[in-house]
Amino acid sequence: MTSEQLTLHTTTKGEGERRVAYCHGLFGQGKNWGTVAGSTSDLATSTLVDMPNHGRSPWTEEFDYAQAADALAETLVGIDDSGSWTVVGHSMGGKIAMMLALRHPELLDRLVVVDISPVDYEETEDIDRFVTAMQELDLGSIERRADADDALSEDIPDKGVRAFILQNLRRTDDGWRWQLNIDLLARSLEQLRGWPAGQAEGLTYEGPVTWVGGEDSGYVKDEMTETMREYFPYARLVTVKDAGHWVHAEQPEVFERIIRRALTADD
Repeated sequence: MTSEQLTLHTTTKGEGERRVAYCHGLFGQGKNWGTVAGSTSDLATSTLVDMPNHGRSPWTEEFDYAQAADALAETLVGIDDSGSWTVVGHSMGGKIAMMLALRHPELLDRLVVVDISPVDYEETEDIDRFVTAMQELDLGSIERRADADDALSEDIPDKGVRAFILQNLRRTDDGWRWQLNIDLLARSLEQLRGWPAGQAEGLTYEGPVTWVGGEDSGYVKDEMTETMREYFPYARLVTVKDAGHWVHAEQPEVFERIIRRALTADD
């Protein structure tokens, strides 16, 4: 399936004048941004996007950041083609948002990148373990969501992480199934961790960029600044104290202020 055939699933929240699109990370869904979208509804009409192979969006045969960015572009143009989007992306969604800005800069007014950088990351044991546990879950033996929670508890001991992952489990007439494309994601972990430097070569986004990093996270480091500014020369780093990778969930009030500041920067 090509990007032209991909229409991503979206939901809308708020009735404010500005247009904001939110892009979630791995295992997430657009609805994960509901809190900040609701708290800024006076300023913005927020579009919560399910990324490809997640939520209610279509599945693809392979994972590709450029293809995902092009699909996002098609989706946003179908909603509002005025070129006034503020795009917010976390982790995987942050890389998709960065590729969107590089490939389709005419669509954006500004960019907010949350705890991710345009670099390749090393293999992470936790993510690999989560994916394996999801693939090995015997869906045929699941009668209730609590059964799945119990079955995953040994490999995924953190209750909050399990709850986040289990939002992707759906009951159908034929039993339970994963709503996200777990098999594709499992074989695409190297691409997900990586950054398509070849596809981004020579591209820059000259608009304003708020680059948000969690103080306790390893995804945004000083040595990544030079690479970030090669693509985004006007990127401004904002470090959030007492926050790890999930900045918007761990420090929601601080994150709301960051979004409000980004949305009103030209006022």
